[in-house]
Amino acid sequence: MITIEDEGVTFETKGDAILARLTRTLDNTPLEVWAALTQPDRLVDWLAPGAIELRAGGSAKLNFEDSGIVIDSLVSAIDPPRVLEYSWSGPGEPPRPLRWEVEPAPDGAVLTLTLLSPAGEDAARAFAGFVAHVDMLAAALAGVPIKFPFERFKTARDAFRAGLAEAPTL
Repeated sequence: MITIEDEGVTFETKGDAILARLTRTLDNTPLEVWAALTQPDRLVDWLAPGAIELRAGGSAKLNFEDSGIVIDSLVSAIDPPRVLEYSWSGPGEPPRPLRWEVEPAPDGAVLTLTLLSPAGEDAARAFAGFVAHVDMLAAALAGVPIKFPFERFKTARDAFRAGLAEAPTL
């Protein structure tokens, strides 16, 4: 396992794939975080336009209009307001499970994001994108939504690539 301390991220292998985990403490209640993760009018502020049916087997559709990426998958795990999991994939693509976990904290909530990147894909790039989106989530929850922070994305991507390159077992 490799840990990138300043980003709060860990990477580990899972078969041929790479599992990345980000943990962030937010200054919001677990219910506020859950609403931002699940409500269409809130998703657009930090992730993309779309909707997630909050039931096992429900549809998870997100449309990243600027990049042309469309996510069209199914909810694989749900335990409101604690766990939401779906694949970060479109039709015909390999599964990329994405799991959001929300836990109470003394002054807010702890959000843990886990993403599995299939073998042969750029895990550093994929997870840097989610680091940027979690920054967008924190800003949206604070009432000051921001656009995608490309500099933050590039800095995280470069740090993750360097860390993964140095890791003997990844």
